[in-house]
Amino acid sequence: MKIDTKKIFISLLLISLWGGVGIAQELEDYLKIAAENNPKLQSAYTQFEAALQQSPQVSSLPDPTLTVSAFGRMVETRLGAQEARFSLMQMFPWFGTLKTKKEAADFLAEARFQEYLAMRADLFFEIKKAYAQLFAIEKTIALKEENLDILDSYRELSLSKFRSGSSKMVNVVRVDIKRDEALTEIELEKEQLESLKKQFNLLLNRDRQADVAIQDTLIFNPEIQNEIINPEEAFKMHPELAKFDREREAYESRAETAQKSGLPNFGIGVDYSIISKRRDANPPMNGQDAIMPMFSVSLPIFRKKYKAAEKEAELMQEAAIQNKEARENQLLSEFEQTVYDLNKADKLLKLYERQIESSNQANRLLVSAFSNNDGDFEEVLQMNQDILMLKTQQIEALKTGFTAQAKMDYLSAKTENYDEKN
Repeated sequence: MKIDTKKIFISLLLISLWGGVGIAQELEDYLKIAAENNPKLQSAYTQFEAALQQSPQVSSLPDPTLTVSAFGRMVETRLGAQEARFSLMQMFPWFGTLKTKKEAADFLAEARFQEYLAMRADLFFEIKKAYAQLFAIEKTIALKEENLDILDSYRELSLSKFRSGSSKMVNVVRVDIKRDEALTEIELEKEQLESLKKQFNLLLNRDRQADVAIQDTLIFNPEIQNEIINPEEAFKMHPELAKFDREREAYESRAETAQKSGLPNFGIGVDYSIISKRRDANPPMNGQDAIMPMFSVSLPIFRKKYKAAEKEAELMQEAAIQNKEARENQLLSEFEQTVYDLNKADKLLKLYERQIESSNQANRLLVSAFSNNDGDFEEVLQMNQDILMLKTQQIEALKTGFTAQAKMDYLSAKTENYDEKN
């Protein structure tokens, strides 16, 4: 029966991943599991939550100071002897200092959140990449197992020709050699598949022996390169670059905080003295307790520490800008490579489609010629191996295209929100 390989290929490859069909359900489920369970990702989110606790710490006033003095020997005053003294003082930083501290803490917390988003996007890419590798090996194994059936049919054909005296026994031996080679390759690839499944489960932080279901088709949209966005615009939303922006803004606020810290702090308080009544006289307001308002101001005369803090914040701003520029250049480099990988995968898939179709025609002609005693069986075997190689390369090109597509999603900051943390 003739198989229309062209129709199979089209149905396999030309379904849009990012259109209505979406990611296959199995892969979508794995991304959800990873978002919830991956310990490295959980750690990044926990660090973000911890960073949120900085804001209420730095934006609060210093604790008031209460001083209690009890006199061992009472101090005599005109109105009586002082028995005890209470002083309460509240310090206030320069106007706006607490606000700039809070802004710096909030920006740094947002930077930690962007770091978490970047880590999640990278994890999703690694999972898609590993999933594509699993798909490719599983399909290659299936392809080689199907090829065993073809080799068995060739063996029967060559054995029948040998019995009729129209072929040599060496043709049967050649088939046996190819079968033995194929069986060994299948065994090794099955072992590799099991190892990769365990590694995949570790990415999801679940039991290494858990079953990994793989979809029947790996969907790759070769038209995605026609919809490639402007990388400079896309990277503005990339969490890794946004992280450096938030860090720069945090250090701007810290620089302003350092300036304000070099200005005086003010204190307002009250002093309350308990005075006992005089017994030797009775002056006006005899024994009346004394209440005295107080005001204090700090004198920031040692300027080196304030200047150093301001300079440190300015240098950290510059470092954040430099880090962003370096990472942006790296992302642009990865973008160019990904565009090349997408185009390459598309062209190779089209090439292999044409070559497989032509090779199948040539193979049928060679088998027919050999059946009619007018062909070389070695050519039949070689053509069959060529077809197998082309189909294997087709699977690899599909894997490469799918991986590049996942990479483009990462670069354009299109990350699925599969976790429940908001």
